[in-house]
Amino acid sequence: MPGENLSRDEAHERAALLSVDGYEVVLDLRSAVGDSDEPVRTFGSRTTIRFRRTGEGTSTFVDLIAPSVTSVTLNGRALDPAVVFDGSRIAVDGLADENVLVVDARCAYSRTGEGMHRFVDPEDGEVYLYTQYEPADARRVYANFEQPDLKAPYRFSVTAPEGWTVWSNGAGEQDAEGVWRFAETAPISTYITCVVAGPYHYVTDSYTRGDLEIPLGAMCRRSLAKHFDADDVFLITKQGFDFFHDNFDYPYPFGKYDQAFVPEYNLGAMENPGMVTFREEYIYRGKVTQAAYESRANVILHEMAHMWFGDLVTMVWWDDLWLKESFADFMGSFVNAEATRFTNSWVTFANNRKSWAYRADQLPSTHPITADIRDLEDAKLNFDGITYAKGASVLKQLVAYAGRDAFLEGARRYFKRHAYGNTRLADLLTILEETSGRDMKAWAKSWLQTSGVNALTPAVTYDAEGRITELAVLQEGDELRPHRAAVGLYRLTGGELVRYARAEADITGTRTVVTELAGEEKPDLVLVNDDDLTYCKIRFDADSLATLRAHLGDITDPLARALCWSALWNLTRDGLMPARDFVSVVLAFAGRETDIGVLQMVHAWTRSAVTLYAAPAWREEGGRLLAEGGLRELRLAEPGSEHQLTWARFFAATAAADADFQLLEGLLDGTAKIDGLDVDQELRWALLSPLAAHGRADEARIGEELARDDTATGKRHQTRLLASRPSAAVKAQAWAQVVESDVLSNALVEATIAGFTQPSQRELIAPYAEKYFASIERLWAERSIQIGMDVVRGLFPGLQDDEGTLAATDAWLSAHASAAPALRRLVLEARDDLARALRAQACDGRAA
Repeated sequence: MPGENLSRDEAHERAALLSVDGYEVVLDLRSAVGDSDEPVRTFGSRTTIRFRRTGEGTSTFVDLIAPSVTSVTLNGRALDPAVVFDGSRIAVDGLADENVLVVDARCAYSRTGEGMHRFVDPEDGEVYLYTQYEPADARRVYANFEQPDLKAPYRFSVTAPEGWTVWSNGAGEQDAEGVWRFAETAPISTYITCVVAGPYHYVTDSYTRGDLEIPLGAMCRRSLAKHFDADDVFLITKQGFDFFHDNFDYPYPFGKYDQAFVPEYNLGAMENPGMVTFREEYIYRGKVTQAAYESRANVILHEMAHMWFGDLVTMVWWDDLWLKESFADFMGSFVNAEATRFTNSWVTFANNRKSWAYRADQLPSTHPITADIRDLEDAKLNFDGITYAKGASVLKQLVAYAGRDAFLEGARRYFKRHAYGNTRLADLLTILEETSGRDMKAWAKSWLQTSGVNALTPAVTYDAEGRITELAVLQEGDELRPHRAAVGLYRLTGGELVRYARAEADITGTRTVVTELAGEEKPDLVLVNDDDLTYCKIRFDADSLATLRAHLGDITDPLARALCWSALWNLTRDGLMPARDFVSVVLAFAGRETDIGVLQMVHAWTRSAVTLYAAPAWREEGGRLLAEGGLRELRLAEPGSEHQLTWARFFAATAAADADFQLLEGLLDGTAKIDGLDVDQELRWALLSPLAAHGRADEARIGEELARDDTATGKRHQTRLLASRPSAAVKAQAWAQVVESDVLSNALVEATIAGFTQPSQRELIAPYAEKYFASIERLWAERSIQIGMDVVRGLFPGLQDDEGTLAATDAWLSAHASAAPALRRLVLEARDDLARALRAQACDGRAA
């Protein structure tokens, strides 16, 4: 990573100096196939950049990360690559008013998912390529000015191996010489240009709306084609286009719309205009729940929203990343709820996405939604729960505050006023003030320019007859904000906990009285932030908390129930509710949870409660209770239902006793059966995982499973299970493969780390805590930022949950005050997670 960082100040200076008229990028990818005698396999990249000098100065630099540069020519004058190229930048001086720069280079294929990623399918030996750039990896494929505010049109030409098809942002065709040539794009930023190439399985369709016709395409590897439900992808795509055209009043501006599902992808998806890329895990190889299809639909719609928020109108610099990500995250749930079959998507948002935001907003690295992004390393780490999920939550609050019509009219004006341009926060606020008539600057100061999450707690008094005399909402937090929130009153009626009164109020300051609820009968449950209008942690009065302990499963409204699950989890994470109490509520009521996405989230939380937040002395007992409860609900679930599948996975993940393992072995070899449970290949891997981690499946047994599933996905599972075996030699090998070597691809690094860190193997991996702190600074300097992030986060010794590890972390931070800020941020976040776990364990221990 040395020398690859770009600062905000450098970008600002360069933008003041020049503007870009266009790029012509010529790539030769024929080297992707066949044997290679190069130390690093490379491809040819020739870039012609036409740009004008618009400010003072005669020198600048061009970004390029490549093993070698063959030639550099500026306005016909040859520059010596040995002099001007330092491995990440090309120095250019003697600029004229109008300039033509031509760079010939050999760029490297990637194994980390950054730049031009190359993947060999183990199933059939086919090679597949795709690019991934955000925030700044286009420079790994072609020379450019790598910053979002230097937009330009692009023309790509690609020579590929025989029999391949190539796609890019614009429509393309192969000429008589076999070169793929693509139409010039509209002005876009470097990070959303894209090339996809290989023998992909490709399906087509079209979207028509009046005179507008958008060619649609969807693709995946050939070996996944039998699992590819392209019809559903196209259905969601068309429903999304209908919604956006109905509400944005700005036709989709980028011609065709291809969607590629690609292997070893680091992200969920990327909004390259006309050529959206997704992780291929969204193609389901076995039975999954409706929550999985809802998640995929959300991502499809999120990326489509980016065509307007992010691609058509782009932030000037990564400080305003939220201008695209918060909006896209909000629109994913908004459109899912209003235009697709997933009408309960706001339940998923409340329970899942906001959980991500709450965690991020309580870390020491929390930041305002409009962040201070000094450089590219800062930018990379700010694709986080604040920029996405908190930002989306705040936009939902904005819709409640300003009104839906004003919000959508603001979006329409924003697109028309700034099409193909770059914007800052003030540009959006000006328009929203026009459409809403509200003071958006004050709102933005509270919500966008401060960090932290508020807690809202009801305080209720009653008269002698049991009626409410006063209901106040108490607000806590470092920054008190205005909240437009609803308060719901619930009571038990015929065995159901139902809402009988609701009032919306503007919550301000430390205490706000909700006058409309005075005189109502005493509730069994007071739910602050009912309907999830604002972003806050929900707290309860003592009576309401008692009601939830006894009757959470009786709440009939799925959103209210999801909010209560989330609130109890936040209490547990905050050390205000013992982990064992959360587990008891789950065991009592999770079997009655009808929303499958909520159930899956509750399962994940419950496992974390036992692994991280339970007192060590109770951990084994808690694990036993989870496995027993999981098996009980598995046997009670409707045969063949998605709930049965979910409980089967939960039981496998919590299995710890010999009888549990025997049942898993029986399900795998066919000697045991649970009516309706289809043990497909993906479920087989889930059942085998605990057997490997507990020493009941050796290398040969894992190899047998790979023989059944000799695919890219099977290989990742095998890698994870091999690393999970309880052996000192296995752990040493896994550590060496990840930390001491860079041979593994990004996907196999991720799988190896997941196998290495097993909660049941705390003692076995304890010696690696010291090795971790001795290695991370070197690793951060040597590896790409993506791999660095994966390793620093994934191998932090959080399972060594004691004061000694906390002290070792503090010692590293103290001794490495000058380490890369992004690296220190990751370590600080991990330290905070560990300190939180210790506080929660102390809380749970007091309940013993």
